[in-house]
Amino acid sequence: MSEIPSGWVVPFIDGVGYFGVVVFAVSGALAAGRYKMDPIGFMVLGTVTAIGGGTIRDLLLDQPVSWVESPGVLGLTVAVSLITYFFVPERTARWRAMTWFDALGLAAFSVTGAQAALAAGAGWEIAIAMSVISSVGGGVVRDLLANQLPLVMRGELYASTVLVGGGIFVAATELGVSAPVGMICGFAATFVLRGSAIVFGLELGAPGEWWKLSRTAAGGEGGGTVAGDQARDAEDDVDRHEGGTSQ
Repeated sequence: MSEIPSGWVVPFIDGVGYFGVVVFAVSGALAAGRYKMDPIGFMVLGTVTAIGGGTIRDLLLDQPVSWVESPGVLGLTVAVSLITYFFVPERTARWRAMTWFDALGLAAFSVTGAQAALAAGAGWEIAIAMSVISSVGGGVVRDLLANQLPLVMRGELYASTVLVGGGIFVAATELGVSAPVGMICGFAATFVLRGSAIVFGLELGAPGEWWKLSRTAAGGEGGGTVAGDQARDAEDDVDRHEGGTSQ
């Protein structure tokens, strides 16, 4: 296994990790905005989205939990969530923004999760598995707390994009490519694949249907995805509930 990089490369790796924390915190806070939650709801969803996957990864690798060692990460997620609370966009833009911030977090954690596993001495198979867990774990908790079917279970190109991006980073590391170059390649692969799924509504089909396009046109509220349809249904439920309680 290639040596884990050090020196000037370490700030780059840390920077990618902090970037992932920030964008995932925003995506979680925007999910809270869909349900018109109070500031506590924003902080909870933003925080669990940002650090949930990494926490699961660290526990499985028997490593110190990153935000426990560096409490500033926890403070960062709370601050980002509260800032998002005061700048929540209107309904349509809210869903689109959450989807794209989630894609950025997915791409960032696809490489930082794998790198953390390699740094802990894990093999390439475990590194790719930790890449997926780091990327989708927080989002799963976010969606469950928001009473939605997790994105990873909706048939969209989601966890599969992380497998590709994380796999590229691990392969590059094994071949001796520097960490920044490998991270950029893995990040780009994950983001491009996930972005394509959002824009064109690409989904993994049921048995017998390898690929399919979602029924809504790209560019709609959910970017043409099943997630967008479910988000609209969820917000409609919230609106109906509020309308019923106000009568």
